[in-house]
Amino acid sequence: MPASDQTKALHDLNERAREVFRRVVESYLHSGAPVGSRTITRDFHEKLSAATIRNVMQDLEYLGLLEAPHVSAGRVPTQQGLRLFVDALLEVDPVTAADRQMLEATRGTNERDITTMLDRVGSALSGITKGASLVLAPKHEAPIKHIEFVPIANDRALVVLVFADGQVENRVFTPPPGLLPSSLREAVNFINAFASGLTLSGLRQRLRTEITQRRQEIDSIAGDLVERGMAIWENEGERHERLIVRGRANLLDQTDADGLLRIRELFDDLERKRDIAEVLDLTERGDGVRIFIGAENKLFSLTGSTLVVSPYMNADSKIVGAVGVIGPTRLNYGRIVPIVDYTAQLVGRMLSDLGSE
Repeated sequence: MPASDQTKALHDLNERAREVFRRVVESYLHSGAPVGSRTITRDFHEKLSAATIRNVMQDLEYLGLLEAPHVSAGRVPTQQGLRLFVDALLEVDPVTAADRQMLEATRGTNERDITTMLDRVGSALSGITKGASLVLAPKHEAPIKHIEFVPIANDRALVVLVFADGQVENRVFTPPPGLLPSSLREAVNFINAFASGLTLSGLRQRLRTEITQRRQEIDSIAGDLVERGMAIWENEGERHERLIVRGRANLLDQTDADGLLRIRELFDDLERKRDIAEVLDLTERGDGVRIFIGAENKLFSLTGSTLVVSPYMNADSKIVGAVGVIGPTRLNYGRIVPIVDYTAQLVGRMLSDLGSE
């Protein structure tokens, strides 16, 4: 439902209908069960009959905000209803001292490995929220000090990137067939002749130029090796390496037998990074927590899952990554949203602290 339609739908509800809608959604988020008129009647601020409440719920169903999953059952919010509730009626809770303490405990002492630090953050976030956490690590833009290619099997090789700030990254790729030790040395020497002091993005540009201009000077297999190594540094590949997902079991534990296969397919898609770039690109365009409910993103259309995600910034106030929680649509949004927001701010402070050392 577009924002304008949501605003109109909320405007069309009188105070009674709005209160019934809010109570149905809150009860459903708490219990996961369809909500009947008698449940609403018991603690409603007005003395209304169950029949009156049923009539209001039927009106809400007509508006597309509620639905009955079974004949003669209570109502549950539709995806449009959840979106309206989240955007217009959600009341968030403050982050508890216990949750803050668990997140703050992820700060390492003398820790310079950002990936390890973010892995701890993701594990803590999934533990606190009982969902699956998602962390997009920042691109590493420190200057390169040295690069090595290391063969580890006939069909696999390792590219070792040593950065000037002391960090080291290892990435596996498929080397060209017929690779000889001499070609390996030639490729390494070719890259390191001008890699020092360049960032990864700068190195990619330089390599393209050098390979084009000096194609006849470099062995064909060595040139192929350089290009294959360069391919894993492309933006798409970097995003693949930067995605950290933790707490898969939490989401599986909250899913019935019928949904287990779909959840496993979701995690398979996350492993292959299908469609997640689209979500994270949207997140990186703006500040603040974003909520994607069910089919609002094709990544979650089959599982009916929700992603609550927020970008985080570096010391220069530039968005460089994102943190989030994946859970069922029946999520405690009032608790999860501020936790994700707090975690994003915490990661930003961690990066600022690293930059000031």
